[in-house]
Amino acid sequence: MIGFIGTYECKIDAKGRVSIPSALKKQLPNLEAGFVVKRSIFEKCIELYPMQEWEKIAAKLGQLNQFTKKNQQFARMYQAGMKVIEIDDAGRFLLAKDLIEYSQISKDIVLTANLNHIEIWDKNLYEQAIAMTDEDFSDLAEQVMGDFNGDEFRIS
Repeated sequence: MIGFIGTYECKIDAKGRVSIPSALKKQLPNLEAGFVVKRSIFEKCIELYPMQEWEKIAAKLGQLNQFTKKNQQFARMYQAGMKVIEIDDAGRFLLAKDLIEYSQISKDIVLTANLNHIEIWDKNLYEQAIAMTDEDFSDLAEQVMGDFNGDEFRIS
């Protein structure tokens, strides 16, 4: 699994092009293979997956029973607005207007690492999403990570 690192502020131009900051571009694998962008499930942002990471997700989706209505609905909604994109020689990619509208992106954006993919946020929405007191984050960390013991999970 790829593990991206960092949060980068940048701009989107009037045509919907985003220039990838060089520190992030160095982390991107195999630019020629392409990328997938899609709506996030839980937030008003866009997720950018390297093709090799998307193929892992697509394999899991392909295991769903296609004769179950809820599986069909989930797959349809999960992939809504999904696009395959390429990064040009100048280190830019183009976001489709429907994804820009969905994520309420304006001129100032944030590209932030989230394990195996990059989230693309409107800067103001990103700041709202991470606005949390230290105590609130401490409580969240305990709820999410506090049940792991011993060798099950270890951050070193």
